Amino acid sequence: MKRIILLCLALGLALPVFANSPEPEEGAASKTIYCGLVPALVGNYGSDGKLKYYKADIALRVTGSEAEAKVKHHEPLIRNQLVILFSQQTDASLGSVEAKEALRQEALKQVQAVLTQEEGKPLVDDLLFNNLIIQ
Repeated sequence: MKRIILLCLALGLALPVFANSPEPEEGAASKTIYCGLVPALVGNYGSDGKLKYYKADIALRVTGSEAEAKVKHHEPLIRNQLVILFSQQTDASLGSVEAKEALRQEALKQVQAVLTQEEGKPLVDDLLFNNLIIQ
């Protein structure tokens, strides 16, 4: 009788351990990941005789670790495309909130175009400016 009671107690104590054990997630591939482009992009913009500077701290939102690995693999190409885009900007294209949002959308389109060309899929769901400084 004591053995049965001890067995029941042992099983009762073990159940929470089994309940909290990590199970393979079905949505593991659909996990949202933010890939930061480190170091921040720094460069010149403007062509009216006086060069101005920008510093853009950018994060790319991807879904799944496979997409993250592919984005990191193509990071030099992505950075090059973004540097070219930022260097073509003017005071008008960086001067207001709406203009910065338009730049963000254009940057996202260009990153997705590069990745589609290289991987066959855009891979990046969104592009975020963590920090955008213009001077």
